[in-house]
Amino acid sequence: METTGVVVVGGGPAGMVAGLLLARAGVEVTVLEKHGDFLRDFRGDTVHASTLTLLDELGLGPSFSEVPHQLVDRMQVLLDSGPQTMADLSRLPGPHKHIAFVPQWDFLDLLADAGKREPTFTLRMNTEFTGLVRKNGKVTGVRYRTAGGETGELASDLVIAADGRSSPVREQAGLPVHEFGAPMDVWWFRVPRNPDEPSGGTGRFSRGQGLVLINRGDYFQCAYLIRKGTDRQLRAEGIEAFRQRMADLVPWLAERMETVESLDDVKLLDVKLDRLRRWHGDGVLCIGDAAHAMSPIGGVGINLAVQDAVAAATIVAAPLRRGELSPKVLAKVRRRRWFPTAATQAFQRRIQDSFLKPTLTGTSTIAQGKVPSVIRLIRRFPRLQVVPGYLVAIGLRPEHAPAFARRAPERIERS
Repeated sequence: METTGVVVVGGGPAGMVAGLLLARAGVEVTVLEKHGDFLRDFRGDTVHASTLTLLDELGLGPSFSEVPHQLVDRMQVLLDSGPQTMADLSRLPGPHKHIAFVPQWDFLDLLADAGKREPTFTLRMNTEFTGLVRKNGKVTGVRYRTAGGETGELASDLVIAADGRSSPVREQAGLPVHEFGAPMDVWWFRVPRNPDEPSGGTGRFSRGQGLVLINRGDYFQCAYLIRKGTDRQLRAEGIEAFRQRMADLVPWLAERMETVESLDDVKLLDVKLDRLRRWHGDGVLCIGDAAHAMSPIGGVGINLAVQDAVAAATIVAAPLRRGELSPKVLAKVRRRRWFPTAATQAFQRRIQDSFLKPTLTGTSTIAQGKVPSVIRLIRRFPRLQVVPGYLVAIGLRPEHAPAFARRAPERIERS
């Protein structure tokens, strides 16, 4: 049986950050990623201000600046009377008064290249987790299968589940989940963007539907909100009905909707909002979406996942090096990250119940042509725009790189 110090299951933002930080602590880390590359479309592409600060602390700021990205310093909603700024990030504290939209594969490639510089870091692509290995009730490693069909076992002192909202590790660990539910799912698609059109993140809501446009330079990444469980029904209506709904919602998109050639170009995100009651077992720890699936509201899921990873690496690194890792140590990760997670989910549930659900059922004030009270308040007191900006771009209890992971700024040679 092969051995390593820590197995990280999942090569997403949480898994790659956790792997990099632990490797810089001198812990032997193996990250398992079931795909052959990071090229998956319509994944979370937001790098928040707190994550940009983290990259600076890790010495990766110069390398990140060379990755193609769009900087956004405000979030808007389109009303019948025109655009209204809801979040102003230019008022944020710290050096990064913006968030960055960057293809997730470029972000993950950067973290992978940084990890490869550490002698204790190993990234195994095309390697899928298939099961937990236990001894006397304790998780002592994982089983895996490669793309070529080879199988094996990898022994470790800790397994970190960073394998997303449908985490197989979480399921096999038998950790209880509390489901909060969500009133909507999301259709992701893209359309061309002209240089003079809205930048940043822009939302448009009307009776029974909503659309968020994310500026990706020469195209919009679009999130069309639909009522939960109506994907099959809407697809049965066909592509022309979908194009017409988009044209009615945002008329200036009408002509370019022809670039969405079929509903095969429209990808479904099954929205979940849940949280583990306990994030760990003996020898296993869940972080990111594996510990708490977030709604796409505010695009904060990646931010929380990255901060989970930083907290986890900071807490477990020294006990791992001393050979003293215990369930009590793992429990500290949840205790540290519970408040920002629970508070953010409570905020998302509030928006779901008070705004999105009434909007999608056609009973909200905005669907009746009225301006919601929160927008009226922000119009009257523009300085309040910093509050949602802070919650989205920085979040509650942002984490900073531990001393053992910090490096001087440098440009990393990209593979």
